Amino acid sequence: MTRFPAVDGLRVIAALAVVVSQVGLHTQAPFAGVVSRLDVGWAIFCAVSGFLLYRPHVLAWFSGTLPPLTLPYLRNRALRILPALLVVVVLSIVLVPHPATTYLRWAVLTPLPFYLLLPGLGRLLTGYERPTRRSVRWRLLVLVALTALGPVWMAAVMATGHPSAGLWLPGYLGWFAVGMGMALWQVARATGRLGPSTLDTLTRVPGTLWGIAAALLLITATPIAGPYDDTMPTAAQALIKSLLYTVVVACVLFPVLTPTAGTVRVLGGRPAQLAAQLSYGVVAYQFVVLGLIDGPFAVQLPVTLLASVVLAAVSYRLVERPVLKNAAVAKTESNATSPSSSPAR
Repeated sequence: MTRFPAVDGLRVIAALAVVVSQVGLHTQAPFAGVVSRLDVGWAIFCAVSGFLLYRPHVLAWFSGTLPPLTLPYLRNRALRILPALLVVVVLSIVLVPHPATTYLRWAVLTPLPFYLLLPGLGRLLTGYERPTRRSVRWRLLVLVALTALGPVWMAAVMATGHPSAGLWLPGYLGWFAVGMGMALWQVARATGRLGPSTLDTLTRVPGTLWGIAAALLLITATPIAGPYDDTMPTAAQALIKSLLYTVVVACVLFPVLTPTAGTVRVLGGRPAQLAAQLSYGVVAYQFVVLGLIDGPFAVQLPVTLLASVVLAAVSYRLVERPVLKNAAVAKTESNATSPSSSPAR
């Protein structure tokens, strides 16, 4: 299967952005507007997940083969996500004096609901007709429409006074849809279902799109996108923030689909690959670290980053990787002893 090495760098950047924004929420951070808006890292994670997980469904649709099996897919997602998440929850209960609802909130912040929804959504968007140019464009339009769901949902929950509902899947689904739409575009473009367009030019000048993303992020750092802390924004502010994040994520992700040599060198090198393996753990364990330390932003940030990286590395080495390895061995042994793989007698 085609690998997208530059995506590793995006994961690392997203993880760093999330940690910085979370430290900013706990302290009086300098440049509070910019620091707070680095929570756009959550949106980047969502878009990357949408791209990588939906793409196999698109490939199966275009090749006329069966889509990914649901149970193995869910098993693989659970093995990758749940071990570290369970350790984080246990450590939090033991070490961090937060109410139980906080742990549930942390779990919701992970893309678990989307993982459960994806098999059905993937079949819905890739079935019922052949992958012609018209059918591809129609599905792209559907995914573009889905990107509007997040901003509309966030505005609605703020207007009705239910900000906690902003953590529900509809608030994030638009960002996942950005990645899904790009997966469909990339495969369709690579297989000739879609012809050349100006979008191909944009992939060759990644700095332009990343510059636009940076400019839009600076706009969100103004009060137009709401307060810089957990204070409830107005409906208009929530709408603007979610909408701008959607465009930022699209500009950030698009150049890595067909990356230039420079993009691969910077975002897809060996250091980025190694760091990407720890990105999920860093984001998860930072909540534990932030619950245990205190101090100004200049102290908390390096301490949180270092401690989270160490915890993520230990967790990956002693918990996550052994679980994945044992599961792979068990799967191999099961396949080897299944009736269909037994030698004829």
